[in-house]
Amino acid sequence: MKFLDLCKVYIRSGSGGSGAASFRREKYIEYGGPDGGDGGDGGSVIVEAVDGLNTLIDFRYQQHFFAENGQGGMGRQRTGRDGKDIVLRVPVGTEILDEDQETVLADMTELGQKVTLAKGGNGGWGNVHFKTSTNQAPRRANPGQPGVDRTIWLRLKLIADVGLLGLPNAGKSTFLAATSNARPKIADYPFTTLHPNLGVVAVDGAEFVVADIPGLIEGAHEGRGLGDLFLGHVERCAALLHLVDGTSGTLIEDYRTIIDEIEAYGAGLADKPRITVLNKIDALDDELITFLREELEEEAGTRVYTMSAISGDGVTNVLRALRPEVEEARKRRRKAERAEDAVHEESGGWEP
Repeated sequence: MKFLDLCKVYIRSGSGGSGAASFRREKYIEYGGPDGGDGGDGGSVIVEAVDGLNTLIDFRYQQHFFAENGQGGMGRQRTGRDGKDIVLRVPVGTEILDEDQETVLADMTELGQKVTLAKGGNGGWGNVHFKTSTNQAPRRANPGQPGVDRTIWLRLKLIADVGLLGLPNAGKSTFLAATSNARPKIADYPFTTLHPNLGVVAVDGAEFVVADIPGLIEGAHEGRGLGDLFLGHVERCAALLHLVDGTSGTLIEDYRTIIDEIEAYGAGLADKPRITVLNKIDALDDELITFLREELEEEAGTRVYTMSAISGDGVTNVLRALRPEVEEARKRRRKAERAEDAVHEESGGWEP
């Protein structure tokens, strides 16, 4: 299955049906009067976050979604049938943007969440509504309201606890494959990941989701290489895991490139908790490992872990360093949800 995380969609809600202008014509009823029924309401366009999806690939083959129009009213005060709603099923983590690609209409962060993007038009009144003592035979009826026609963008931001950062060939995919059941492409020649991958890793009985995105290069925020198209997938992460290739020969430059790119990208990425790891130590001797780690710690101003995703050396220590950051973020999320529920209960909740 191909990965698609941004698509343009055209939607239109259904128009309401027209009201009917008719009169009773039964035999032996001399003064029948008006009996035109109302038109049915038009269908709405609804978006729903569902389970089992992790890409927007379905919207590559269908971009137009039109709800059904309401049926017109009929005589004998018969109301027209309402138009059927149409539901856009999207993966959890999808943002609904307006046509300008900046205004966020909805953020589908919870399973089962539903949002109405375009409400159907109301059905028109039949002439029975316009009967008065001075106008006992009205010949007017309202047309139904037109539907809403709009263009929206769907942008997927994967829901993950930890996001992997690093230059191409820093070992991100290898780390994900070594710690989870995910199977991203890895090989012994240089290439870069072309689309994000998710994997569930476990350490000391705790599980969390790790997202691997394509590697960044210098100038990515200006559109170079794959650009910063995929950085949105780590915006929701609790922590970032920055892998630095210990065999590159330009250790500090590699580190600064990634830091500069996430600072230029914004969206709070630079402020997230970040674990820095010197990777590929299986290709280095002990003396060089110590030297490179000290050099990187001086530049980063924080502790640097050492690891080899190939041999597994140091991987558990890295996962244990990530665990408290993930758990702290989950506690904050649960606290915010409880506060929101408390506010809802104080306001009285739903009332008929």
